[in-house]
Amino acid sequence: MRRKAVQKPEGTKEKILKAVPDTSTIINGKLTEFASKGDLDGAEVLIPQIVIDELQAQASKGRDIGFIGLAEIKKLHDMAAEHKITVRFIGERPSYEDILLAKSGRIDALIQDVAKKEKATLITSDLPQALVAEAEGLQVKFFERYTVGKKIKLHELLTPDTMSLHLKEGAIPFAKRGKPGAMELVALSKTPLTGEEIDFIIKEIMEGLRYEEDTFLEISEIGTSVIQYKELRIAIARPPFSDGLEVTVVRPIAKLSLADYRLSAKLKDRLMKKAEGILIAGPPGSGKSTFAASIAEFFLNEKKAIVKTMESPRGLQVPPEITQYAPLNGSFVKTADILLLVRPDYTIFDEIRKPRDFEIFADMRLAGVGMVGVVHASNPIDAVQRFIGKIDLGMIPHVIDTIIFIRDGKIEKVYELGLVVRTPFGMTEADLARPLVEARDFETHKLEYEIYTYGDEKVVIPIKEEKKYARSKLAEERVLQEIKKFDPHADIEFLSDNKVVVRVKNEAIARLIGKEGKTISEIEKRLGVHIEVQPAVATLGKEVRFEASETGAYLVFNFDKKMIGKNANIYIDNEYLFTATVGRTSQIRVNKDADLGKALLRAATNKKDVKVFV
Repeated sequence: MRRKAVQKPEGTKEKILKAVPDTSTIINGKLTEFASKGDLDGAEVLIPQIVIDELQAQASKGRDIGFIGLAEIKKLHDMAAEHKITVRFIGERPSYEDILLAKSGRIDALIQDVAKKEKATLITSDLPQALVAEAEGLQVKFFERYTVGKKIKLHELLTPDTMSLHLKEGAIPFAKRGKPGAMELVALSKTPLTGEEIDFIIKEIMEGLRYEEDTFLEISEIGTSVIQYKELRIAIARPPFSDGLEVTVVRPIAKLSLADYRLSAKLKDRLMKKAEGILIAGPPGSGKSTFAASIAEFFLNEKKAIVKTMESPRGLQVPPEITQYAPLNGSFVKTADILLLVRPDYTIFDEIRKPRDFEIFADMRLAGVGMVGVVHASNPIDAVQRFIGKIDLGMIPHVIDTIIFIRDGKIEKVYELGLVVRTPFGMTEADLARPLVEARDFETHKLEYEIYTYGDEKVVIPIKEEKKYARSKLAEERVLQEIKKFDPHADIEFLSDNKVVVRVKNEAIARLIGKEGKTISEIEKRLGVHIEVQPAVATLGKEVRFEASETGAYLVFNFDKKMIGKNANIYIDNEYLFTATVGRTSQIRVNKDADLGKALLRAATNKKDVKVFV
């Protein structure tokens, strides 16, 4: 049971002639509130120098409690004449030793010493401070610091459909109200807010920060603070960072389950069975984080998976079974290290912004953790483009397999990514074949974008229409009939009315083409189409033998000396991984700590086939 410092009954309270306030009662405004009621009329208020130094230090670091405390002292000065209060600063500045021992109660002890020496009443909102002072025989005026769960001024401004509040000194307060896709900016008053009104709101927020559950200081820099106040994300800005004192409040206005999004059976099946690298993209305020929270809950309840989050600030509305992690010592790199030890099945990475964030996402995905990332993007393909340059192009489909684009709280587009080796659309020469990333519409499987290297540049090319050429079923069957004589499992694809690509097993290519191309030429004449022959396992050469070994920090591929200087294409289970040149020592060396090295190590662990084509 919580104890309070002993106070005399209201009818017998004594007149306070001298008062020594501590930091707590200045910051929470109880000192000026007490004085405004006339309870300090004619008294001498002695403010210890160590209190001033502490508030100044906090203000110098850009922390709001410092500004609030100094503003309260100024307010006390302003009302001093009216209430015949004498304000005096007293005592010595704290020594270096005092500062080091501050958390052990040294500063509190020094404040008590000032009150004892001056035979003054100690005014405090710190219960331990009050109890110790009374035990030592001091007169104490104790104020309960905070009532947990109390409604603050911001709650009066929030209606059920309010998504955000925008409050600034000298400006009319506004609120965004409605629902995603139908938001309206509403003026809350015709009168601009004063600095005192904003300060009062900030003071309430900082009080709640100290005592409310599920309330955290996420970011604190000179001129700005970001606080997660239960479900509210509060950003406070001060000059010189901003041109005026400002408070912005953002909150989710809906908590949805995945069923509310009416996913297609195909997409739900993919989330349940296959999707491991998911990007949720969309413009600001589109409902990305709400959807991410829905996926987190789906993985927890439907897939029975262990789910964690990485957030700054921690604003996702998720069940208590899902632990929300902030940057450890300001770094998501350290958070990722801890998560790899915790071994979650899925991690929700809310708001991937910095280049290092993209690398962390990729590293965790390649380490085998299912990842769901939230990124700002104006269209779905922009979400992929933000990864280009941060990780190797060929690794992108291994990191991201599904992109879900959200706009106005609804799923507008879903892409699936894949890696292939072929000639890009618009190019006709076979020797221009290269590895490229395909972005296909998930529901129709229609190709919409190609991403590949062109010279030194990474290019993203929209495929406006994947042409469907008029051809009879008979023509298809005739081509298949001819080609299946060489490979019963051959695959064909018409590129135009008179051009077709056939894919056959590698060992059948030579027989199909024939000596000096005679066999394929005869088939082309009979069928009246041009035939481009490609291997079923898309490679840029023929398979060669090699020996793999480890040495220090590297994986080493050893080849015959005849391969020196040739380009080698490395595959895992028929999926292209990367291309490298065989060096002078007839070797290719891959750093085990690099993304490619990790992929090869995982392949070896899972007993997958690694093939090399030159």
